[in-house]
Amino acid sequence: MKPASNAPAEQTNTPDAPSSRLQGFAYWCAMGLGTLGLLMAINQTFNLKILGFQPLGNAYLYYLIGVFLAAAFLCFPAWSGARHRVSWYDWPLALAALGACGYLGYHGLIMIQLGWDYMAPTEATAASAVLLVLVLEGVRRCGGWPLLGVAALFGTYPLYADSMPGFLWGNEYGLAETIRAHVMGVESIIGIPMQVVAQLVIGFVVFGAALTVTGGGEFFMRFSTALMGGSRGGPAKVSVLSSGILGSLSGSVISNILTTGPITIPTMKKTGYPAHYAAAIEACASTGGTLMPPIMGAVAFIMASFLGVPYSEIIIAAFLPALLFYLALLFQVDNYAAKRGLKGMPKADIPDLKETLKDGWPYLLSLVMLIYMLLFMRLEAYAPYYATVVLLGISMFKRRHRLNLKRALAFIRDLTTSVSNLVAILAGIGLVVGGLSYTGVAGAFSRELLLYADGSIPLMLAAGAVTSFVLGMGMTVSACYIFLSILLAPALVNAGLNPLASHLFILYWGMMSYITPPVALAAITAAGVAGANASKTGLYAMRLGGILFILPFLFVLNPSLILQGALSNILVSVVTAVTAIWLMASAMEGYLYRVGILVWPLRVLVMTSGVVLIYPDIVTDAIGFGLVGLIYVWHQWVRRPVSLKSS
Repeated sequence: MKPASNAPAEQTNTPDAPSSRLQGFAYWCAMGLGTLGLLMAINQTFNLKILGFQPLGNAYLYYLIGVFLAAAFLCFPAWSGARHRVSWYDWPLALAALGACGYLGYHGLIMIQLGWDYMAPTEATAASAVLLVLVLEGVRRCGGWPLLGVAALFGTYPLYADSMPGFLWGNEYGLAETIRAHVMGVESIIGIPMQVVAQLVIGFVVFGAALTVTGGGEFFMRFSTALMGGSRGGPAKVSVLSSGILGSLSGSVISNILTTGPITIPTMKKTGYPAHYAAAIEACASTGGTLMPPIMGAVAFIMASFLGVPYSEIIIAAFLPALLFYLALLFQVDNYAAKRGLKGMPKADIPDLKETLKDGWPYLLSLVMLIYMLLFMRLEAYAPYYATVVLLGISMFKRRHRLNLKRALAFIRDLTTSVSNLVAILAGIGLVVGGLSYTGVAGAFSRELLLYADGSIPLMLAAGAVTSFVLGMGMTVSACYIFLSILLAPALVNAGLNPLASHLFILYWGMMSYITPPVALAAITAAGVAGANASKTGLYAMRLGGILFILPFLFVLNPSLILQGALSNILVSVVTAVTAIWLMASAMEGYLYRVGILVWPLRVLVMTSGVVLIYPDIVTDAIGFGLVGLIYVWHQWVRRPVSLKSS
């Protein structure tokens, strides 16, 4: 298995494209840029003042964008035919990125003092225009044509905002004013998304890359197999568990599939799972990694910045929804296996749990240390670097996992490709944020949505779910979330919904587009690994994820499920939600624990009891649990004696 990068990024390019493209001089240039970017991030985070270099905040952002945008032009091709080589035109683009950002960074202090975003020298405006064009090309390469279209549409919106009707009307900017506002203003290219990457995300990319090159992916796969491999439907449960663990550290759906899929999917097929079903399981499990703490990908850090809360609050709030997500998958694959009599993996193929933990304790120690520093010490910026030092330090005493030259180069390569991908995409998304902010359209859209919904929360949630889902088809999860956190989230909050739950709701629905046709990127990728039909895999992934589409309504309507409120309310909500998910999973697969295969009338009754339990109310809870009790009483005292007598 060749591990993909465990970094908080969402690559839309083929993950192995950079490794096959970077060769010779281009390889060493990209490695040099990545090393320079890492050193700048460490210098800025720890205030080291290496060689007296300690730039202002805006200057640091320009330097970082220049370094990693230049690396993106070397790592990611302009078109599919250039996938295996760096073309001649990539070099001037990389040099132009370094030159434009170097100029802007050098004049960072003057830019603030003289207000260059309003009035700047001609050469500064020209440098800004060059960077703006380069950003659009970078977002096209790393995010695709749909994301480029969105960035270009909203990036140019200030030019014609005063000609738009109704709530779409906004403040007008001239061409030079728009260029200066986007590049030298603080709400666009160097706005919150880029600030989050520069201040927080790079550290977690470092930790993820270190975990990968020292064998962490292999350990978590063995750990999942030792825990779940022997149970019925074991390979599917291993897929769910391992994808959840690795996805929580990477936040990258596609890379997660390409990391765990080549192992889990063939194993599932060997034990009786059809190829399309095995691929659907892997697709759903990998998709949930975006929601699973402790890292969750770049989007979680951006959410913390938008909400103005510590990252630890995002971790706590996302924990239970993520747990319910994976419980729903485990319930379904278990019922599927029970109904069809599928067994677990052969005992010879299951590693010993004690030996696995003995070999992999450094990974668990570094992960526990990371979580402790995030939740209790609140050291978001420093925690991943300290955890990385501990991991690499311990690995030096284990020959098998020691960081030798080959692994060090792989570490820098993973870091460079992941961060350059992220910088290119989020710089483009910054244009969307800036265009909506400068024209004032974002606030008007939220007010208009509230007016049209007329106070109906279900209507607003349905509109939000559909919008997030559709946008998620053409954007990365981070891009979709950033866009809707500006337009939709304020309306949900103003309607009385919990702010954190509202933002998680948007994130969740953007994430679900990965497993839903017609796009279904996760399902298509997993189908390729499994050798299955992509359309059929997408349909089965949507069916398998049927319960998952209900979960966001659970926690957005009931803040207890994001661990907010009284402990008694949280415990009741957890028990009710788990029971509801278990019953709906049983109804969808047609099998209920200690009852067996369900006939259709009973299947409908089980689904009804699960649906009733979703609504957070003591009456509906009593009805739901009462129906469950009746089902088991009927089976124990009516159906079973009749069956025994007839036999």
